[in-house]
Amino acid sequence: MAGKAHHTDATRMLDTRGYAGPTIHNTNPLHLLETPVRDRITESYYWKEQCFALNAATLCDKASALTYIGGTYGQQKPTPFLCLLFKLLQLLPEKEIVLLYLRQREFKYLTALAAFYVRLTFDATEVFKVLEPLLGDWRKLRRRTREGGWRVDYMDQFVDDLLVKDRVCATSLRKLPNRMILEDLGQLEVRVSPLGEEIEDIDRDENEVEEADGNGIIVNGESSELSN
Repeated sequence: MAGKAHHTDATRMLDTRGYAGPTIHNTNPLHLLETPVRDRITESYYWKEQCFALNAATLCDKASALTYIGGTYGQQKPTPFLCLLFKLLQLLPEKEIVLLYLRQREFKYLTALAAFYVRLTFDATEVFKVLEPLLGDWRKLRRRTREGGWRVDYMDQFVDDLLVKDRVCATSLRKLPNRMILEDLGQLEVRVSPLGEEIEDIDRDENEVEEADGNGIIVNGESSELSN
């Protein structure tokens, strides 16, 4: 009975007739997922049995127990990851709570879920500011593929997909403006790559080797005289 009421509640929110609730990007938040995906989520066992009566705190517990990311698989079955994303769109937690989900370090799938929610709901400038620090996060993630198999992803790869791709985990993403445009408008600082210092060190080492080679210092196991 509770599961039926839960399903009815979701269906009511999806009804476009006279919808007067909160909006994201001028639309019903649940409509940020496509109709076939929404239908499969609300008909799924996980949604009916595991997402009932979740709030921002108990959803955090559910997300902390996730063991993989993904969209739909097999016969278009939605993953728990996608179901919890849909629940977040239903709950619309305060931004501070979402950022707590994102920045905690203990539960990586909770971080991934929050990153996905940020990409869908925050404005473009905030998306870049909030997600780009995760491009330096190299934690492994298990992903359920559309075929039902598994592959290994990494947090930075997942976040990069969110920033540059039009579709991730069976979800179409609103197109982001080019980052350089936001820089020119003064809305973003020029991004410094987290690999910048390492690249500089490599370049410095290569220059030192070239200088040593030119001065006749031992190079590749052979010695030569220094020029006067």
